[in-house]
Amino acid sequence: MTVASAVPAGRPPDRLAGRSHRRGAGQAPRGRLQPRCAGRDRATSDGAVWIPQLRRRPAPGGPGTFKLPATLALRESLDGVPEIPAPLTLPPGRRTYRQISYRESGTVGYLEFAFPGGAMSTDQCRRLLAAYRHAQTRPVKVIVLGGPRDFFANGIHLNVIQAADDPGAESWRNINAMDDLVQVILTNTGQLTVAALAGNAAAGGLMLALAADQVWCRAGAVLNPHYRLMGLHGSEYWTYTLPRRVGADEATRLTQACLPVTPVSALRSGLVDRVIAEDAAGFRVQVAALAQRLARSPDYPALLSAKARQLAAAGRQCPLDAYRAAELAIMNRNFSDPGEPYARLRRAFVYKEKPSRTPLHLARHRTQPHPPESARPGRQLALAGATPAI
Repeated sequence: MTVASAVPAGRPPDRLAGRSHRRGAGQAPRGRLQPRCAGRDRATSDGAVWIPQLRRRPAPGGPGTFKLPATLALRESLDGVPEIPAPLTLPPGRRTYRQISYRESGTVGYLEFAFPGGAMSTDQCRRLLAAYRHAQTRPVKVIVLGGPRDFFANGIHLNVIQAADDPGAESWRNINAMDDLVQVILTNTGQLTVAALAGNAAAGGLMLALAADQVWCRAGAVLNPHYRLMGLHGSEYWTYTLPRRVGADEATRLTQACLPVTPVSALRSGLVDRVIAEDAAGFRVQVAALAQRLARSPDYPALLSAKARQLAAAGRQCPLDAYRAAELAIMNRNFSDPGEPYARLRRAFVYKEKPSRTPLHLARHRTQPHPPESARPGRQLALAGATPAI
């Protein structure tokens, strides 16, 4: 959605729709703007600056404020402004800003997404799911999933949740939208999916990547495979995908230690399948070459067949729906129980509150040497009535 007006180049005003805001801006490609991406644009003499996020200036002595998608921050002022979907694939010669795009080269489809800060709101998850389903209908053998740079994904959108009338209910909608996306990727037996991590990934965003058949990671990325610092158990089928890759013991260590993981360590443990030592542009070139090689590989049919057999075997031991149900049962408690720390930790994160002391996971002298047995993925599922397939 967009509300455009001409201003002198290089001097976009601080006042938008009659209110004062701080901006998070990005340069939009030259060409006609496509309104849709939860942003707002400012026309200039030689192009446009896209403003995807805004933070209202706090009133003197008033409560703090935080960044939101621009259309959400301006929602009181956008009555009557049309919402026009941007096409996934642009016609030749057309360039514009999009958060989600799709293109093809040979038998490889590239589904690219770039969400500010890596956070994925309910709407963004649903739009990415629709785009992935579109890619499934195309005559491609490999779907490459990922953004061009900066972030891959960091999970549910805590700022949008905090701004909701009912943050608990919006948390529930958001995590279910994430799970819907992961489920479709995880069970796609008609194509191979590659998660291409050009930038950082954390929490549910990293577990989204693990739904893919292969995970390729740029050497400069940082991975955080845990949720606990936000007071969450996590979902996105991680109790199936993470132990499947690294084993139950390593999955427990990663999710409880709450420490960043380097790509080299991730490759060693099996968390990722390939590390590419390039800058962002070089990473894209390498990913394209490797994806084409995968699509043309004589082993491609066998890889597809093996995936189908593995899913069927795992489902006989414990249906994927059981993993999701068990994870969400715990997440529902995280979201709704007043005694859970999630609401307090979410607010502290959104408002960027400073910790009063060194966080426990970094204070080695205060941490437990070993996580409790109840922290193991298999134990968590068993408590919820499911039998894990690990």
